[in-house]
Amino acid sequence: MSKKWFTILATLVAFSFVLAACQSAEPTVVEVTRVVTETVVETVEVEGGTEEVQVEVTRVVVETVVVEPTAAPVEAQPKDLVVCMAQEPTTLYPYGGSMLAMSAVLHAVYENNFTTLSYAYQAQGLEKVPSLADGDAQLVEVEVQPGDMVRDASDAVVAWGEGVTVNNAAGEEVTFDGAAVTMEQLVVDFTMKPRVWSDGEPVKASDSVYAFNLTGDPDTNRPKYTWERTASYEATGDLSTRWTGLPGYMDSVYFTNFWGPLPEHVWGQYSAAELITAEESSRMPLGDGPFMITEWVAGDRISLVKNPHYYRADEGLPYLDSVTYKFIPNTNQLLAQLLSGACDIGTQDGMSTNEAPFLIEAENNGLLVPFFQTGTVYEHIDFNIDPVEEYRARPEWRDWFSDVRIRQAMTMCTDRQGMVDNIMYGRSEIIHTYIPSVHPLYPTEGLTEWPYDVEAANALLDEAGAIDTDGDGIREYEGQPFIVTLGTTAGNVMRQQLTQIFKENLAQCGIQIELYYPPAGEWFADGPEGVLFGRKTDLGEFAWLTGVEPSCSLYGGWNVPGDPEATDADGNLLYPSGWGGQNNTGWRNADFDAACQKAIGSLPGTPEYEEGHIEAQIIFSENVPVIPLFLRLKVAAARPEVLNFFVDPTENSELFNIFEIDIQQ
Repeated sequence: MSKKWFTILATLVAFSFVLAACQSAEPTVVEVTRVVTETVVETVEVEGGTEEVQVEVTRVVVETVVVEPTAAPVEAQPKDLVVCMAQEPTTLYPYGGSMLAMSAVLHAVYENNFTTLSYAYQAQGLEKVPSLADGDAQLVEVEVQPGDMVRDASDAVVAWGEGVTVNNAAGEEVTFDGAAVTMEQLVVDFTMKPRVWSDGEPVKASDSVYAFNLTGDPDTNRPKYTWERTASYEATGDLSTRWTGLPGYMDSVYFTNFWGPLPEHVWGQYSAAELITAEESSRMPLGDGPFMITEWVAGDRISLVKNPHYYRADEGLPYLDSVTYKFIPNTNQLLAQLLSGACDIGTQDGMSTNEAPFLIEAENNGLLVPFFQTGTVYEHIDFNIDPVEEYRARPEWRDWFSDVRIRQAMTMCTDRQGMVDNIMYGRSEIIHTYIPSVHPLYPTEGLTEWPYDVEAANALLDEAGAIDTDGDGIREYEGQPFIVTLGTTAGNVMRQQLTQIFKENLAQCGIQIELYYPPAGEWFADGPEGVLFGRKTDLGEFAWLTGVEPSCSLYGGWNVPGDPEATDADGNLLYPSGWGGQNNTGWRNADFDAACQKAIGSLPGTPEYEEGHIEAQIIFSENVPVIPLFLRLKVAAARPEVLNFFVDPTENSELFNIFEIDIQQ
């Protein structure tokens, strides 16, 4: 949209204010009668002469005065916020999906137990985040008898018995010999703030236990990893619960093992299967948050009003009287409604970096406030270091990427800052590992940050034996022209742009890149059929969504996808994660694996936790099993009068604080 259009719009807005002023009431001239008392000096005769004395004189006066119009008292208007989203939730049942659009609405319906702002955790609906340091989390030693359930050394949930190996309380691996074993067990206590359901019923600890039991029901489609590694979850008071992990389960986020309460007094009449579609849980759920739903018009909007029973009402929260979520799939229409004032906020699911020029110009003209926030989603190009046998068997295949010098050279040949400038409009940043530089666990020293240096890249390729022997501009490696494929998902404009830049970059280093764009379903399918996770491509580009915790396990040797029955010469499983593994690069590094396991097997706040995560990143950055490119942007926008709205890097939904968003009147 041109600047001229914005100038015209801004002029029209200013003219409307002038016109309104001209149409206001004019001053009027009126006669006013009033009684005036004055003190005057009069001369009176006295013996021997005259004397001046002060005398009060009262008289009636008629005056002509100009009366300025008095503005009528301005009544406070209801504060009604309109949020425009591209997607409509398929359900509002908390255990019925994971759409970002659903999260945006549920933040209004349910109180946040925790927030995850700026790579950390904060308690909101709880009194505090439990910690080992404060004593509301404890690591206790327990004696495990044969037949007791444990988390074994391979992270499986098994009964302590024949063939089972665990880590004992001393940190040693112990294999079952028929006797009991002493292990460590986490016990964590949580306390809720006194909250109230929107029907006036108090929220109880038993509502949290109800949610825990619902999670474990086979008909509830929720991840059961933590649930399966839980020894017990129980109410210890009206507002308190206790989580006890299985012996051997050292959960690095143990302080989040609180199940958000669900209204058992209303939902308890339904089975887990019935709750998936019941009106009371999926369309009009009862919550304890700042708002409650009054209407859901499919394909159009969800309307909510202030919850009169919100437990923070005496603080004046929420500030808004109502919230309406409108569904506008077309980005251009969404932006038009933002400009016209029909929408107050446009969410990230309806915008991308493609709208950056428009939003920046709107900001310069004072019409909108855009938000460009780097998050935890990072784009990367992965080397297929260890393809599956059928891919290796192709006559044109060469062991392109097992030599770390080639991976390092290709990283230096990639103009990542150019990608940020041209695709992200300079609003993002290069990433050098699998977490951003602002993360608390980002190494302050020792990390290898490969620069864009074509000359150094070419020299390193020469050293690795990839040389252009015939002068055609393409290097040869092991007798084969260095021509490799790079795939990514079809229909993604941003990825098509960055892969084109990558192709042009690598041509400067004598490597020819052939691009292809398969459908997402084919590209991301599990192996052995899938391309990416079937390890059947030379290079693959995609993004990982991480979170507060560094995700070193994505690149663990145990996480390489492959045949779950395959073993090495010693009979050890080569692919313990089977085709569900996530390390599509096939990269295996014993030192990295040890550092990562050290980190994920330790608890936050311990030296081992921090040391393991930092050491793993240092090894990763030197070995570059992938070329980390840049952080994706969360893009959202709001009207200038919207207050307290912002986008955070690690809080997925930008409406997490809907209770304190306000409108300036």
